[in-house]
Amino acid sequence: MKQDEAHIIQEILNGKADRYEYFLDQYGQQVYALVARIVSCQEDAEELTQDVFLKAFQQLSSFKAESSFSTWIYRIATNMAISAFRKRKYDVLHLDDAVFANLSDTQVDEALEDDSEEQLQRLSSAMQKLEADERALITLYYMEEKPLSEIAFIMGMKENNAKVKLHRIRKKLYILIKDEE
Repeated sequence: MKQDEAHIIQEILNGKADRYEYFLDQYGQQVYALVARIVSCQEDAEELTQDVFLKAFQQLSSFKAESSFSTWIYRIATNMAISAFRKRKYDVLHLDDAVFANLSDTQVDEALEDDSEEQLQRLSSAMQKLEADERALITLYYMEEKPLSEIAFIMGMKENNAKVKLHRIRKKLYILIKDEE
């Protein structure tokens, strides 16, 4: 963790609540973007982002600096967004694991690396059909470019489990994209 952030946290815990503005300025947009990608609703994402920062402020004394502040708040944001997504009962697609067995990684890679306008539109549409935790993994890995170890911490899972889930989600996206064609 950045030394200055540790100092700011200590100041907040000592009663200087106005110093919390630093974290809002530093991480507000990033947290909003993460939450918005998971819940796919701007109004919900705005409200959830406020709730994330409120919860982080209320639980700041429990922050143990085992990770960076950004990782800690991403974990709170991810958990709250997934929970909100599940409560809204969005339509998601569930696929049997047997469907994935016949797909080669080469097929999937070629389809997902196609950056044509049409393919990006299909990918965006396919993302909407993923479950909340799947969206979170994809967002953290590809859009936020977090390392697997940090993603595992944020998602509360083992690193190997995160890697396997990412692999399956890529195949699921491939199937969803092909269905759109």
